Amino acid sequence: METELSRQLGIEHAIFGFTPFPEVAAAITRAGGFGVLGAVRYTAPDDLARDLDRLHEHADGKPYGLDVVMPAKKVDGVTEADVEAMIPEEHRGFVRELLARHGVPELAEGEASGWRITGWMEEVARGQLDVAFDYPIKLLANALGSPPADVIARAHDHGVLVAALAGSARHARRHAEAGIDVVVAQGYEAGGHTGEIGSMVLVPEVVEAVAPLPVLAAGGIGSGEQVAAGLALGAQGVWLGSLWLTTEEADLHSEALTAKLLAAGSGDTVRSRALTGKPARQLRTAWTDAWDDPAGPGTLPMPLQGLLVAEAVSRIQKYEVGELLGTPVGQIVGRMTSERSVQAVVDDLTRGFERAVTRVNRIAGRSAT
Repeated sequence: METELSRQLGIEHAIFGFTPFPEVAAAITRAGGFGVLGAVRYTAPDDLARDLDRLHEHADGKPYGLDVVMPAKKVDGVTEADVEAMIPEEHRGFVRELLARHGVPELAEGEASGWRITGWMEEVARGQLDVAFDYPIKLLANALGSPPADVIARAHDHGVLVAALAGSARHARRHAEAGIDVVVAQGYEAGGHTGEIGSMVLVPEVVEAVAPLPVLAAGGIGSGEQVAAGLALGAQGVWLGSLWLTTEEADLHSEALTAKLLAAGSGDTVRSRALTGKPARQLRTAWTDAWDDPAGPGTLPMPLQGLLVAEAVSRIQKYEVGELLGTPVGQIVGRMTSERSVQAVVDDLTRGFERAVTRVNRIAGRSAT
């Protein structure tokens, strides 16, 4: 499962695994793939440094990367407190009423919210980069399109490739013009922030739009046969995120959430703005239904929505309130039916890839080589 890009990065398999857990990222890298640690949940540089230490220590000297969330354009002088002040009281009241209706307990007095995604704010994301470039990362990915030009230049000065996610060929061309090295074509099926075009249509469109830049296929990929399909469409690798959530190395801190993921089918997700303010695929719950109900106040734009619901999500997760409990995940959740090690997942992907290649060679009247 080697491609030009995988050989350039020195990895055995063209499998790029995005995850918020350093143990999972390290395990993906050890298994011959390329582990990418998601940085959006880190608000303190010391916390990111601690987990990059763990990732580096357990990667066995093999390459890994970091995924940040930062806009190409910034607004100077805007602090988190400034953004908080923009949240309407109507929306705060809606959150209070929704939590009360489902009997969600308050956090203990003095207990801070454990879920505070502010990593897409300019000053936070740049602080993450100050930490990241102290480590031998080989790839910097940005989930909100092309990062600022100075960030791309800084990464290149450190010998780091820069990747950006795209939901359309138009977005992909913008990335290429900005100097991006790798484009991740993320289809509608994907978990988290995603666009409206399915992977089967999107991947070849992006490959053609940015050639000869390498493209990674993302969205709806959870088997080796699907990996082979992505490469057949012109991608030089696959970008997988949801698949790792139910691995043994993942640390969701919730048996109830793991159980919901294992029981969910491919039709049990919804593309909703309820979590961050941008369309993000996640488990469908009473929480997403309430925010998507026309009778409600509607969601706020990013980053207001994320700040508004931060404490609520912490409470839902801490007390494992089943009807409201969810997480970003793609439609591939229907294949995630058991807890397995990362190595077992990678082994299954490579076996499936070999089966697919053998099948296609047989159809084409060629012997497998």
